Amino acid sequence: MDPLDRLAEPGLDLLARVDTLLAAGAPEGHPVWPLLRRMQLLPGEALRAFLDLHPAPLATAGHAVRRLIRGYDDACAALTDPGIWSGPAGSSYDEARTALLRHLDEGPESLVGRLESTAGYADALADWVEGSRLAVARVLAEVLGSTEAVRVRAATASGAGPAVGSGAAAEIATRVLAVLGVAYDGAETLLRQWSPSLAESTWRSTGGPSYHGGPLRIG
Repeated sequence: MDPLDRLAEPGLDLLARVDTLLAAGAPEGHPVWPLLRRMQLLPGEALRAFLDLHPAPLATAGHAVRRLIRGYDDACAALTDPGIWSGPAGSSYDEARTALLRHLDEGPESLVGRLESTAGYADALADWVEGSRLAVARVLAEVLGSTEAVRVRAATASGAGPAVGSGAAAEIATRVLAVLGVAYDGAETLLRQWSPSLAESTWRSTGGPSYHGGPLRIG
C-alpha cells in the first residue's frame, strides 16, 4: 500500500463533496473551468479513475517481455553455424540464415530490439505511475488539511450548498485536476518518445538472389 492508497478513502470522500458543489457551478472566470473542460471529469471522478493505475503490473510485464528474449538468443545461437553446404544452394542458405539472424537480433528494428523497447516502455510507464501517484498523494494530503476542505465539509453537511462552498470546492478541484493533468501529460510524452521504437518489426531482406535449383554440394 502506497501513500495514495492510504489517502484514497478520505480523498474520495472530500472530492465527492467537491463534485456535488461543482455540479451546481463554480465562480465565473475561475481557473478550474479550463481544467474541467480539458479533463472532462469532475475531480472525484478523475481521482477514482486514476486510483486503478498501479506500477507493479507494468513492471511485471517488462520482466516477462525480457524473459522472451532468451528464446530468441537460443534461436540465434542455432543459426550462427553456417553449416557445411556449398554451391548455389549453400549460398542461398547462407543468405537466408544471415537475413533471419538480422531480423531476429540486429539493431533496434529487429525482433529482439523491439522486445527490448517494449520492456523499456513498460518500465518507463511503471516509473511514471509511481511518480504520478506520489504527486497525487501529496496534493491530496495538502487539500485534506486545508481551510477549503473545512468549508466544503461544512457546506455539504449543513446543506448550505454551492452558495457557500463553491469557491472552496473550485480551489480544491483546481489543485487536484492540475496535478492529474500533469500526470497525463507525462503519459502522452512517454508515448511520443517510445512510439518509434515500438513500431512493427518488418522483414529486412538482404536483397541477394534466391536459390531456384542447381547442384548442391555438401562438404
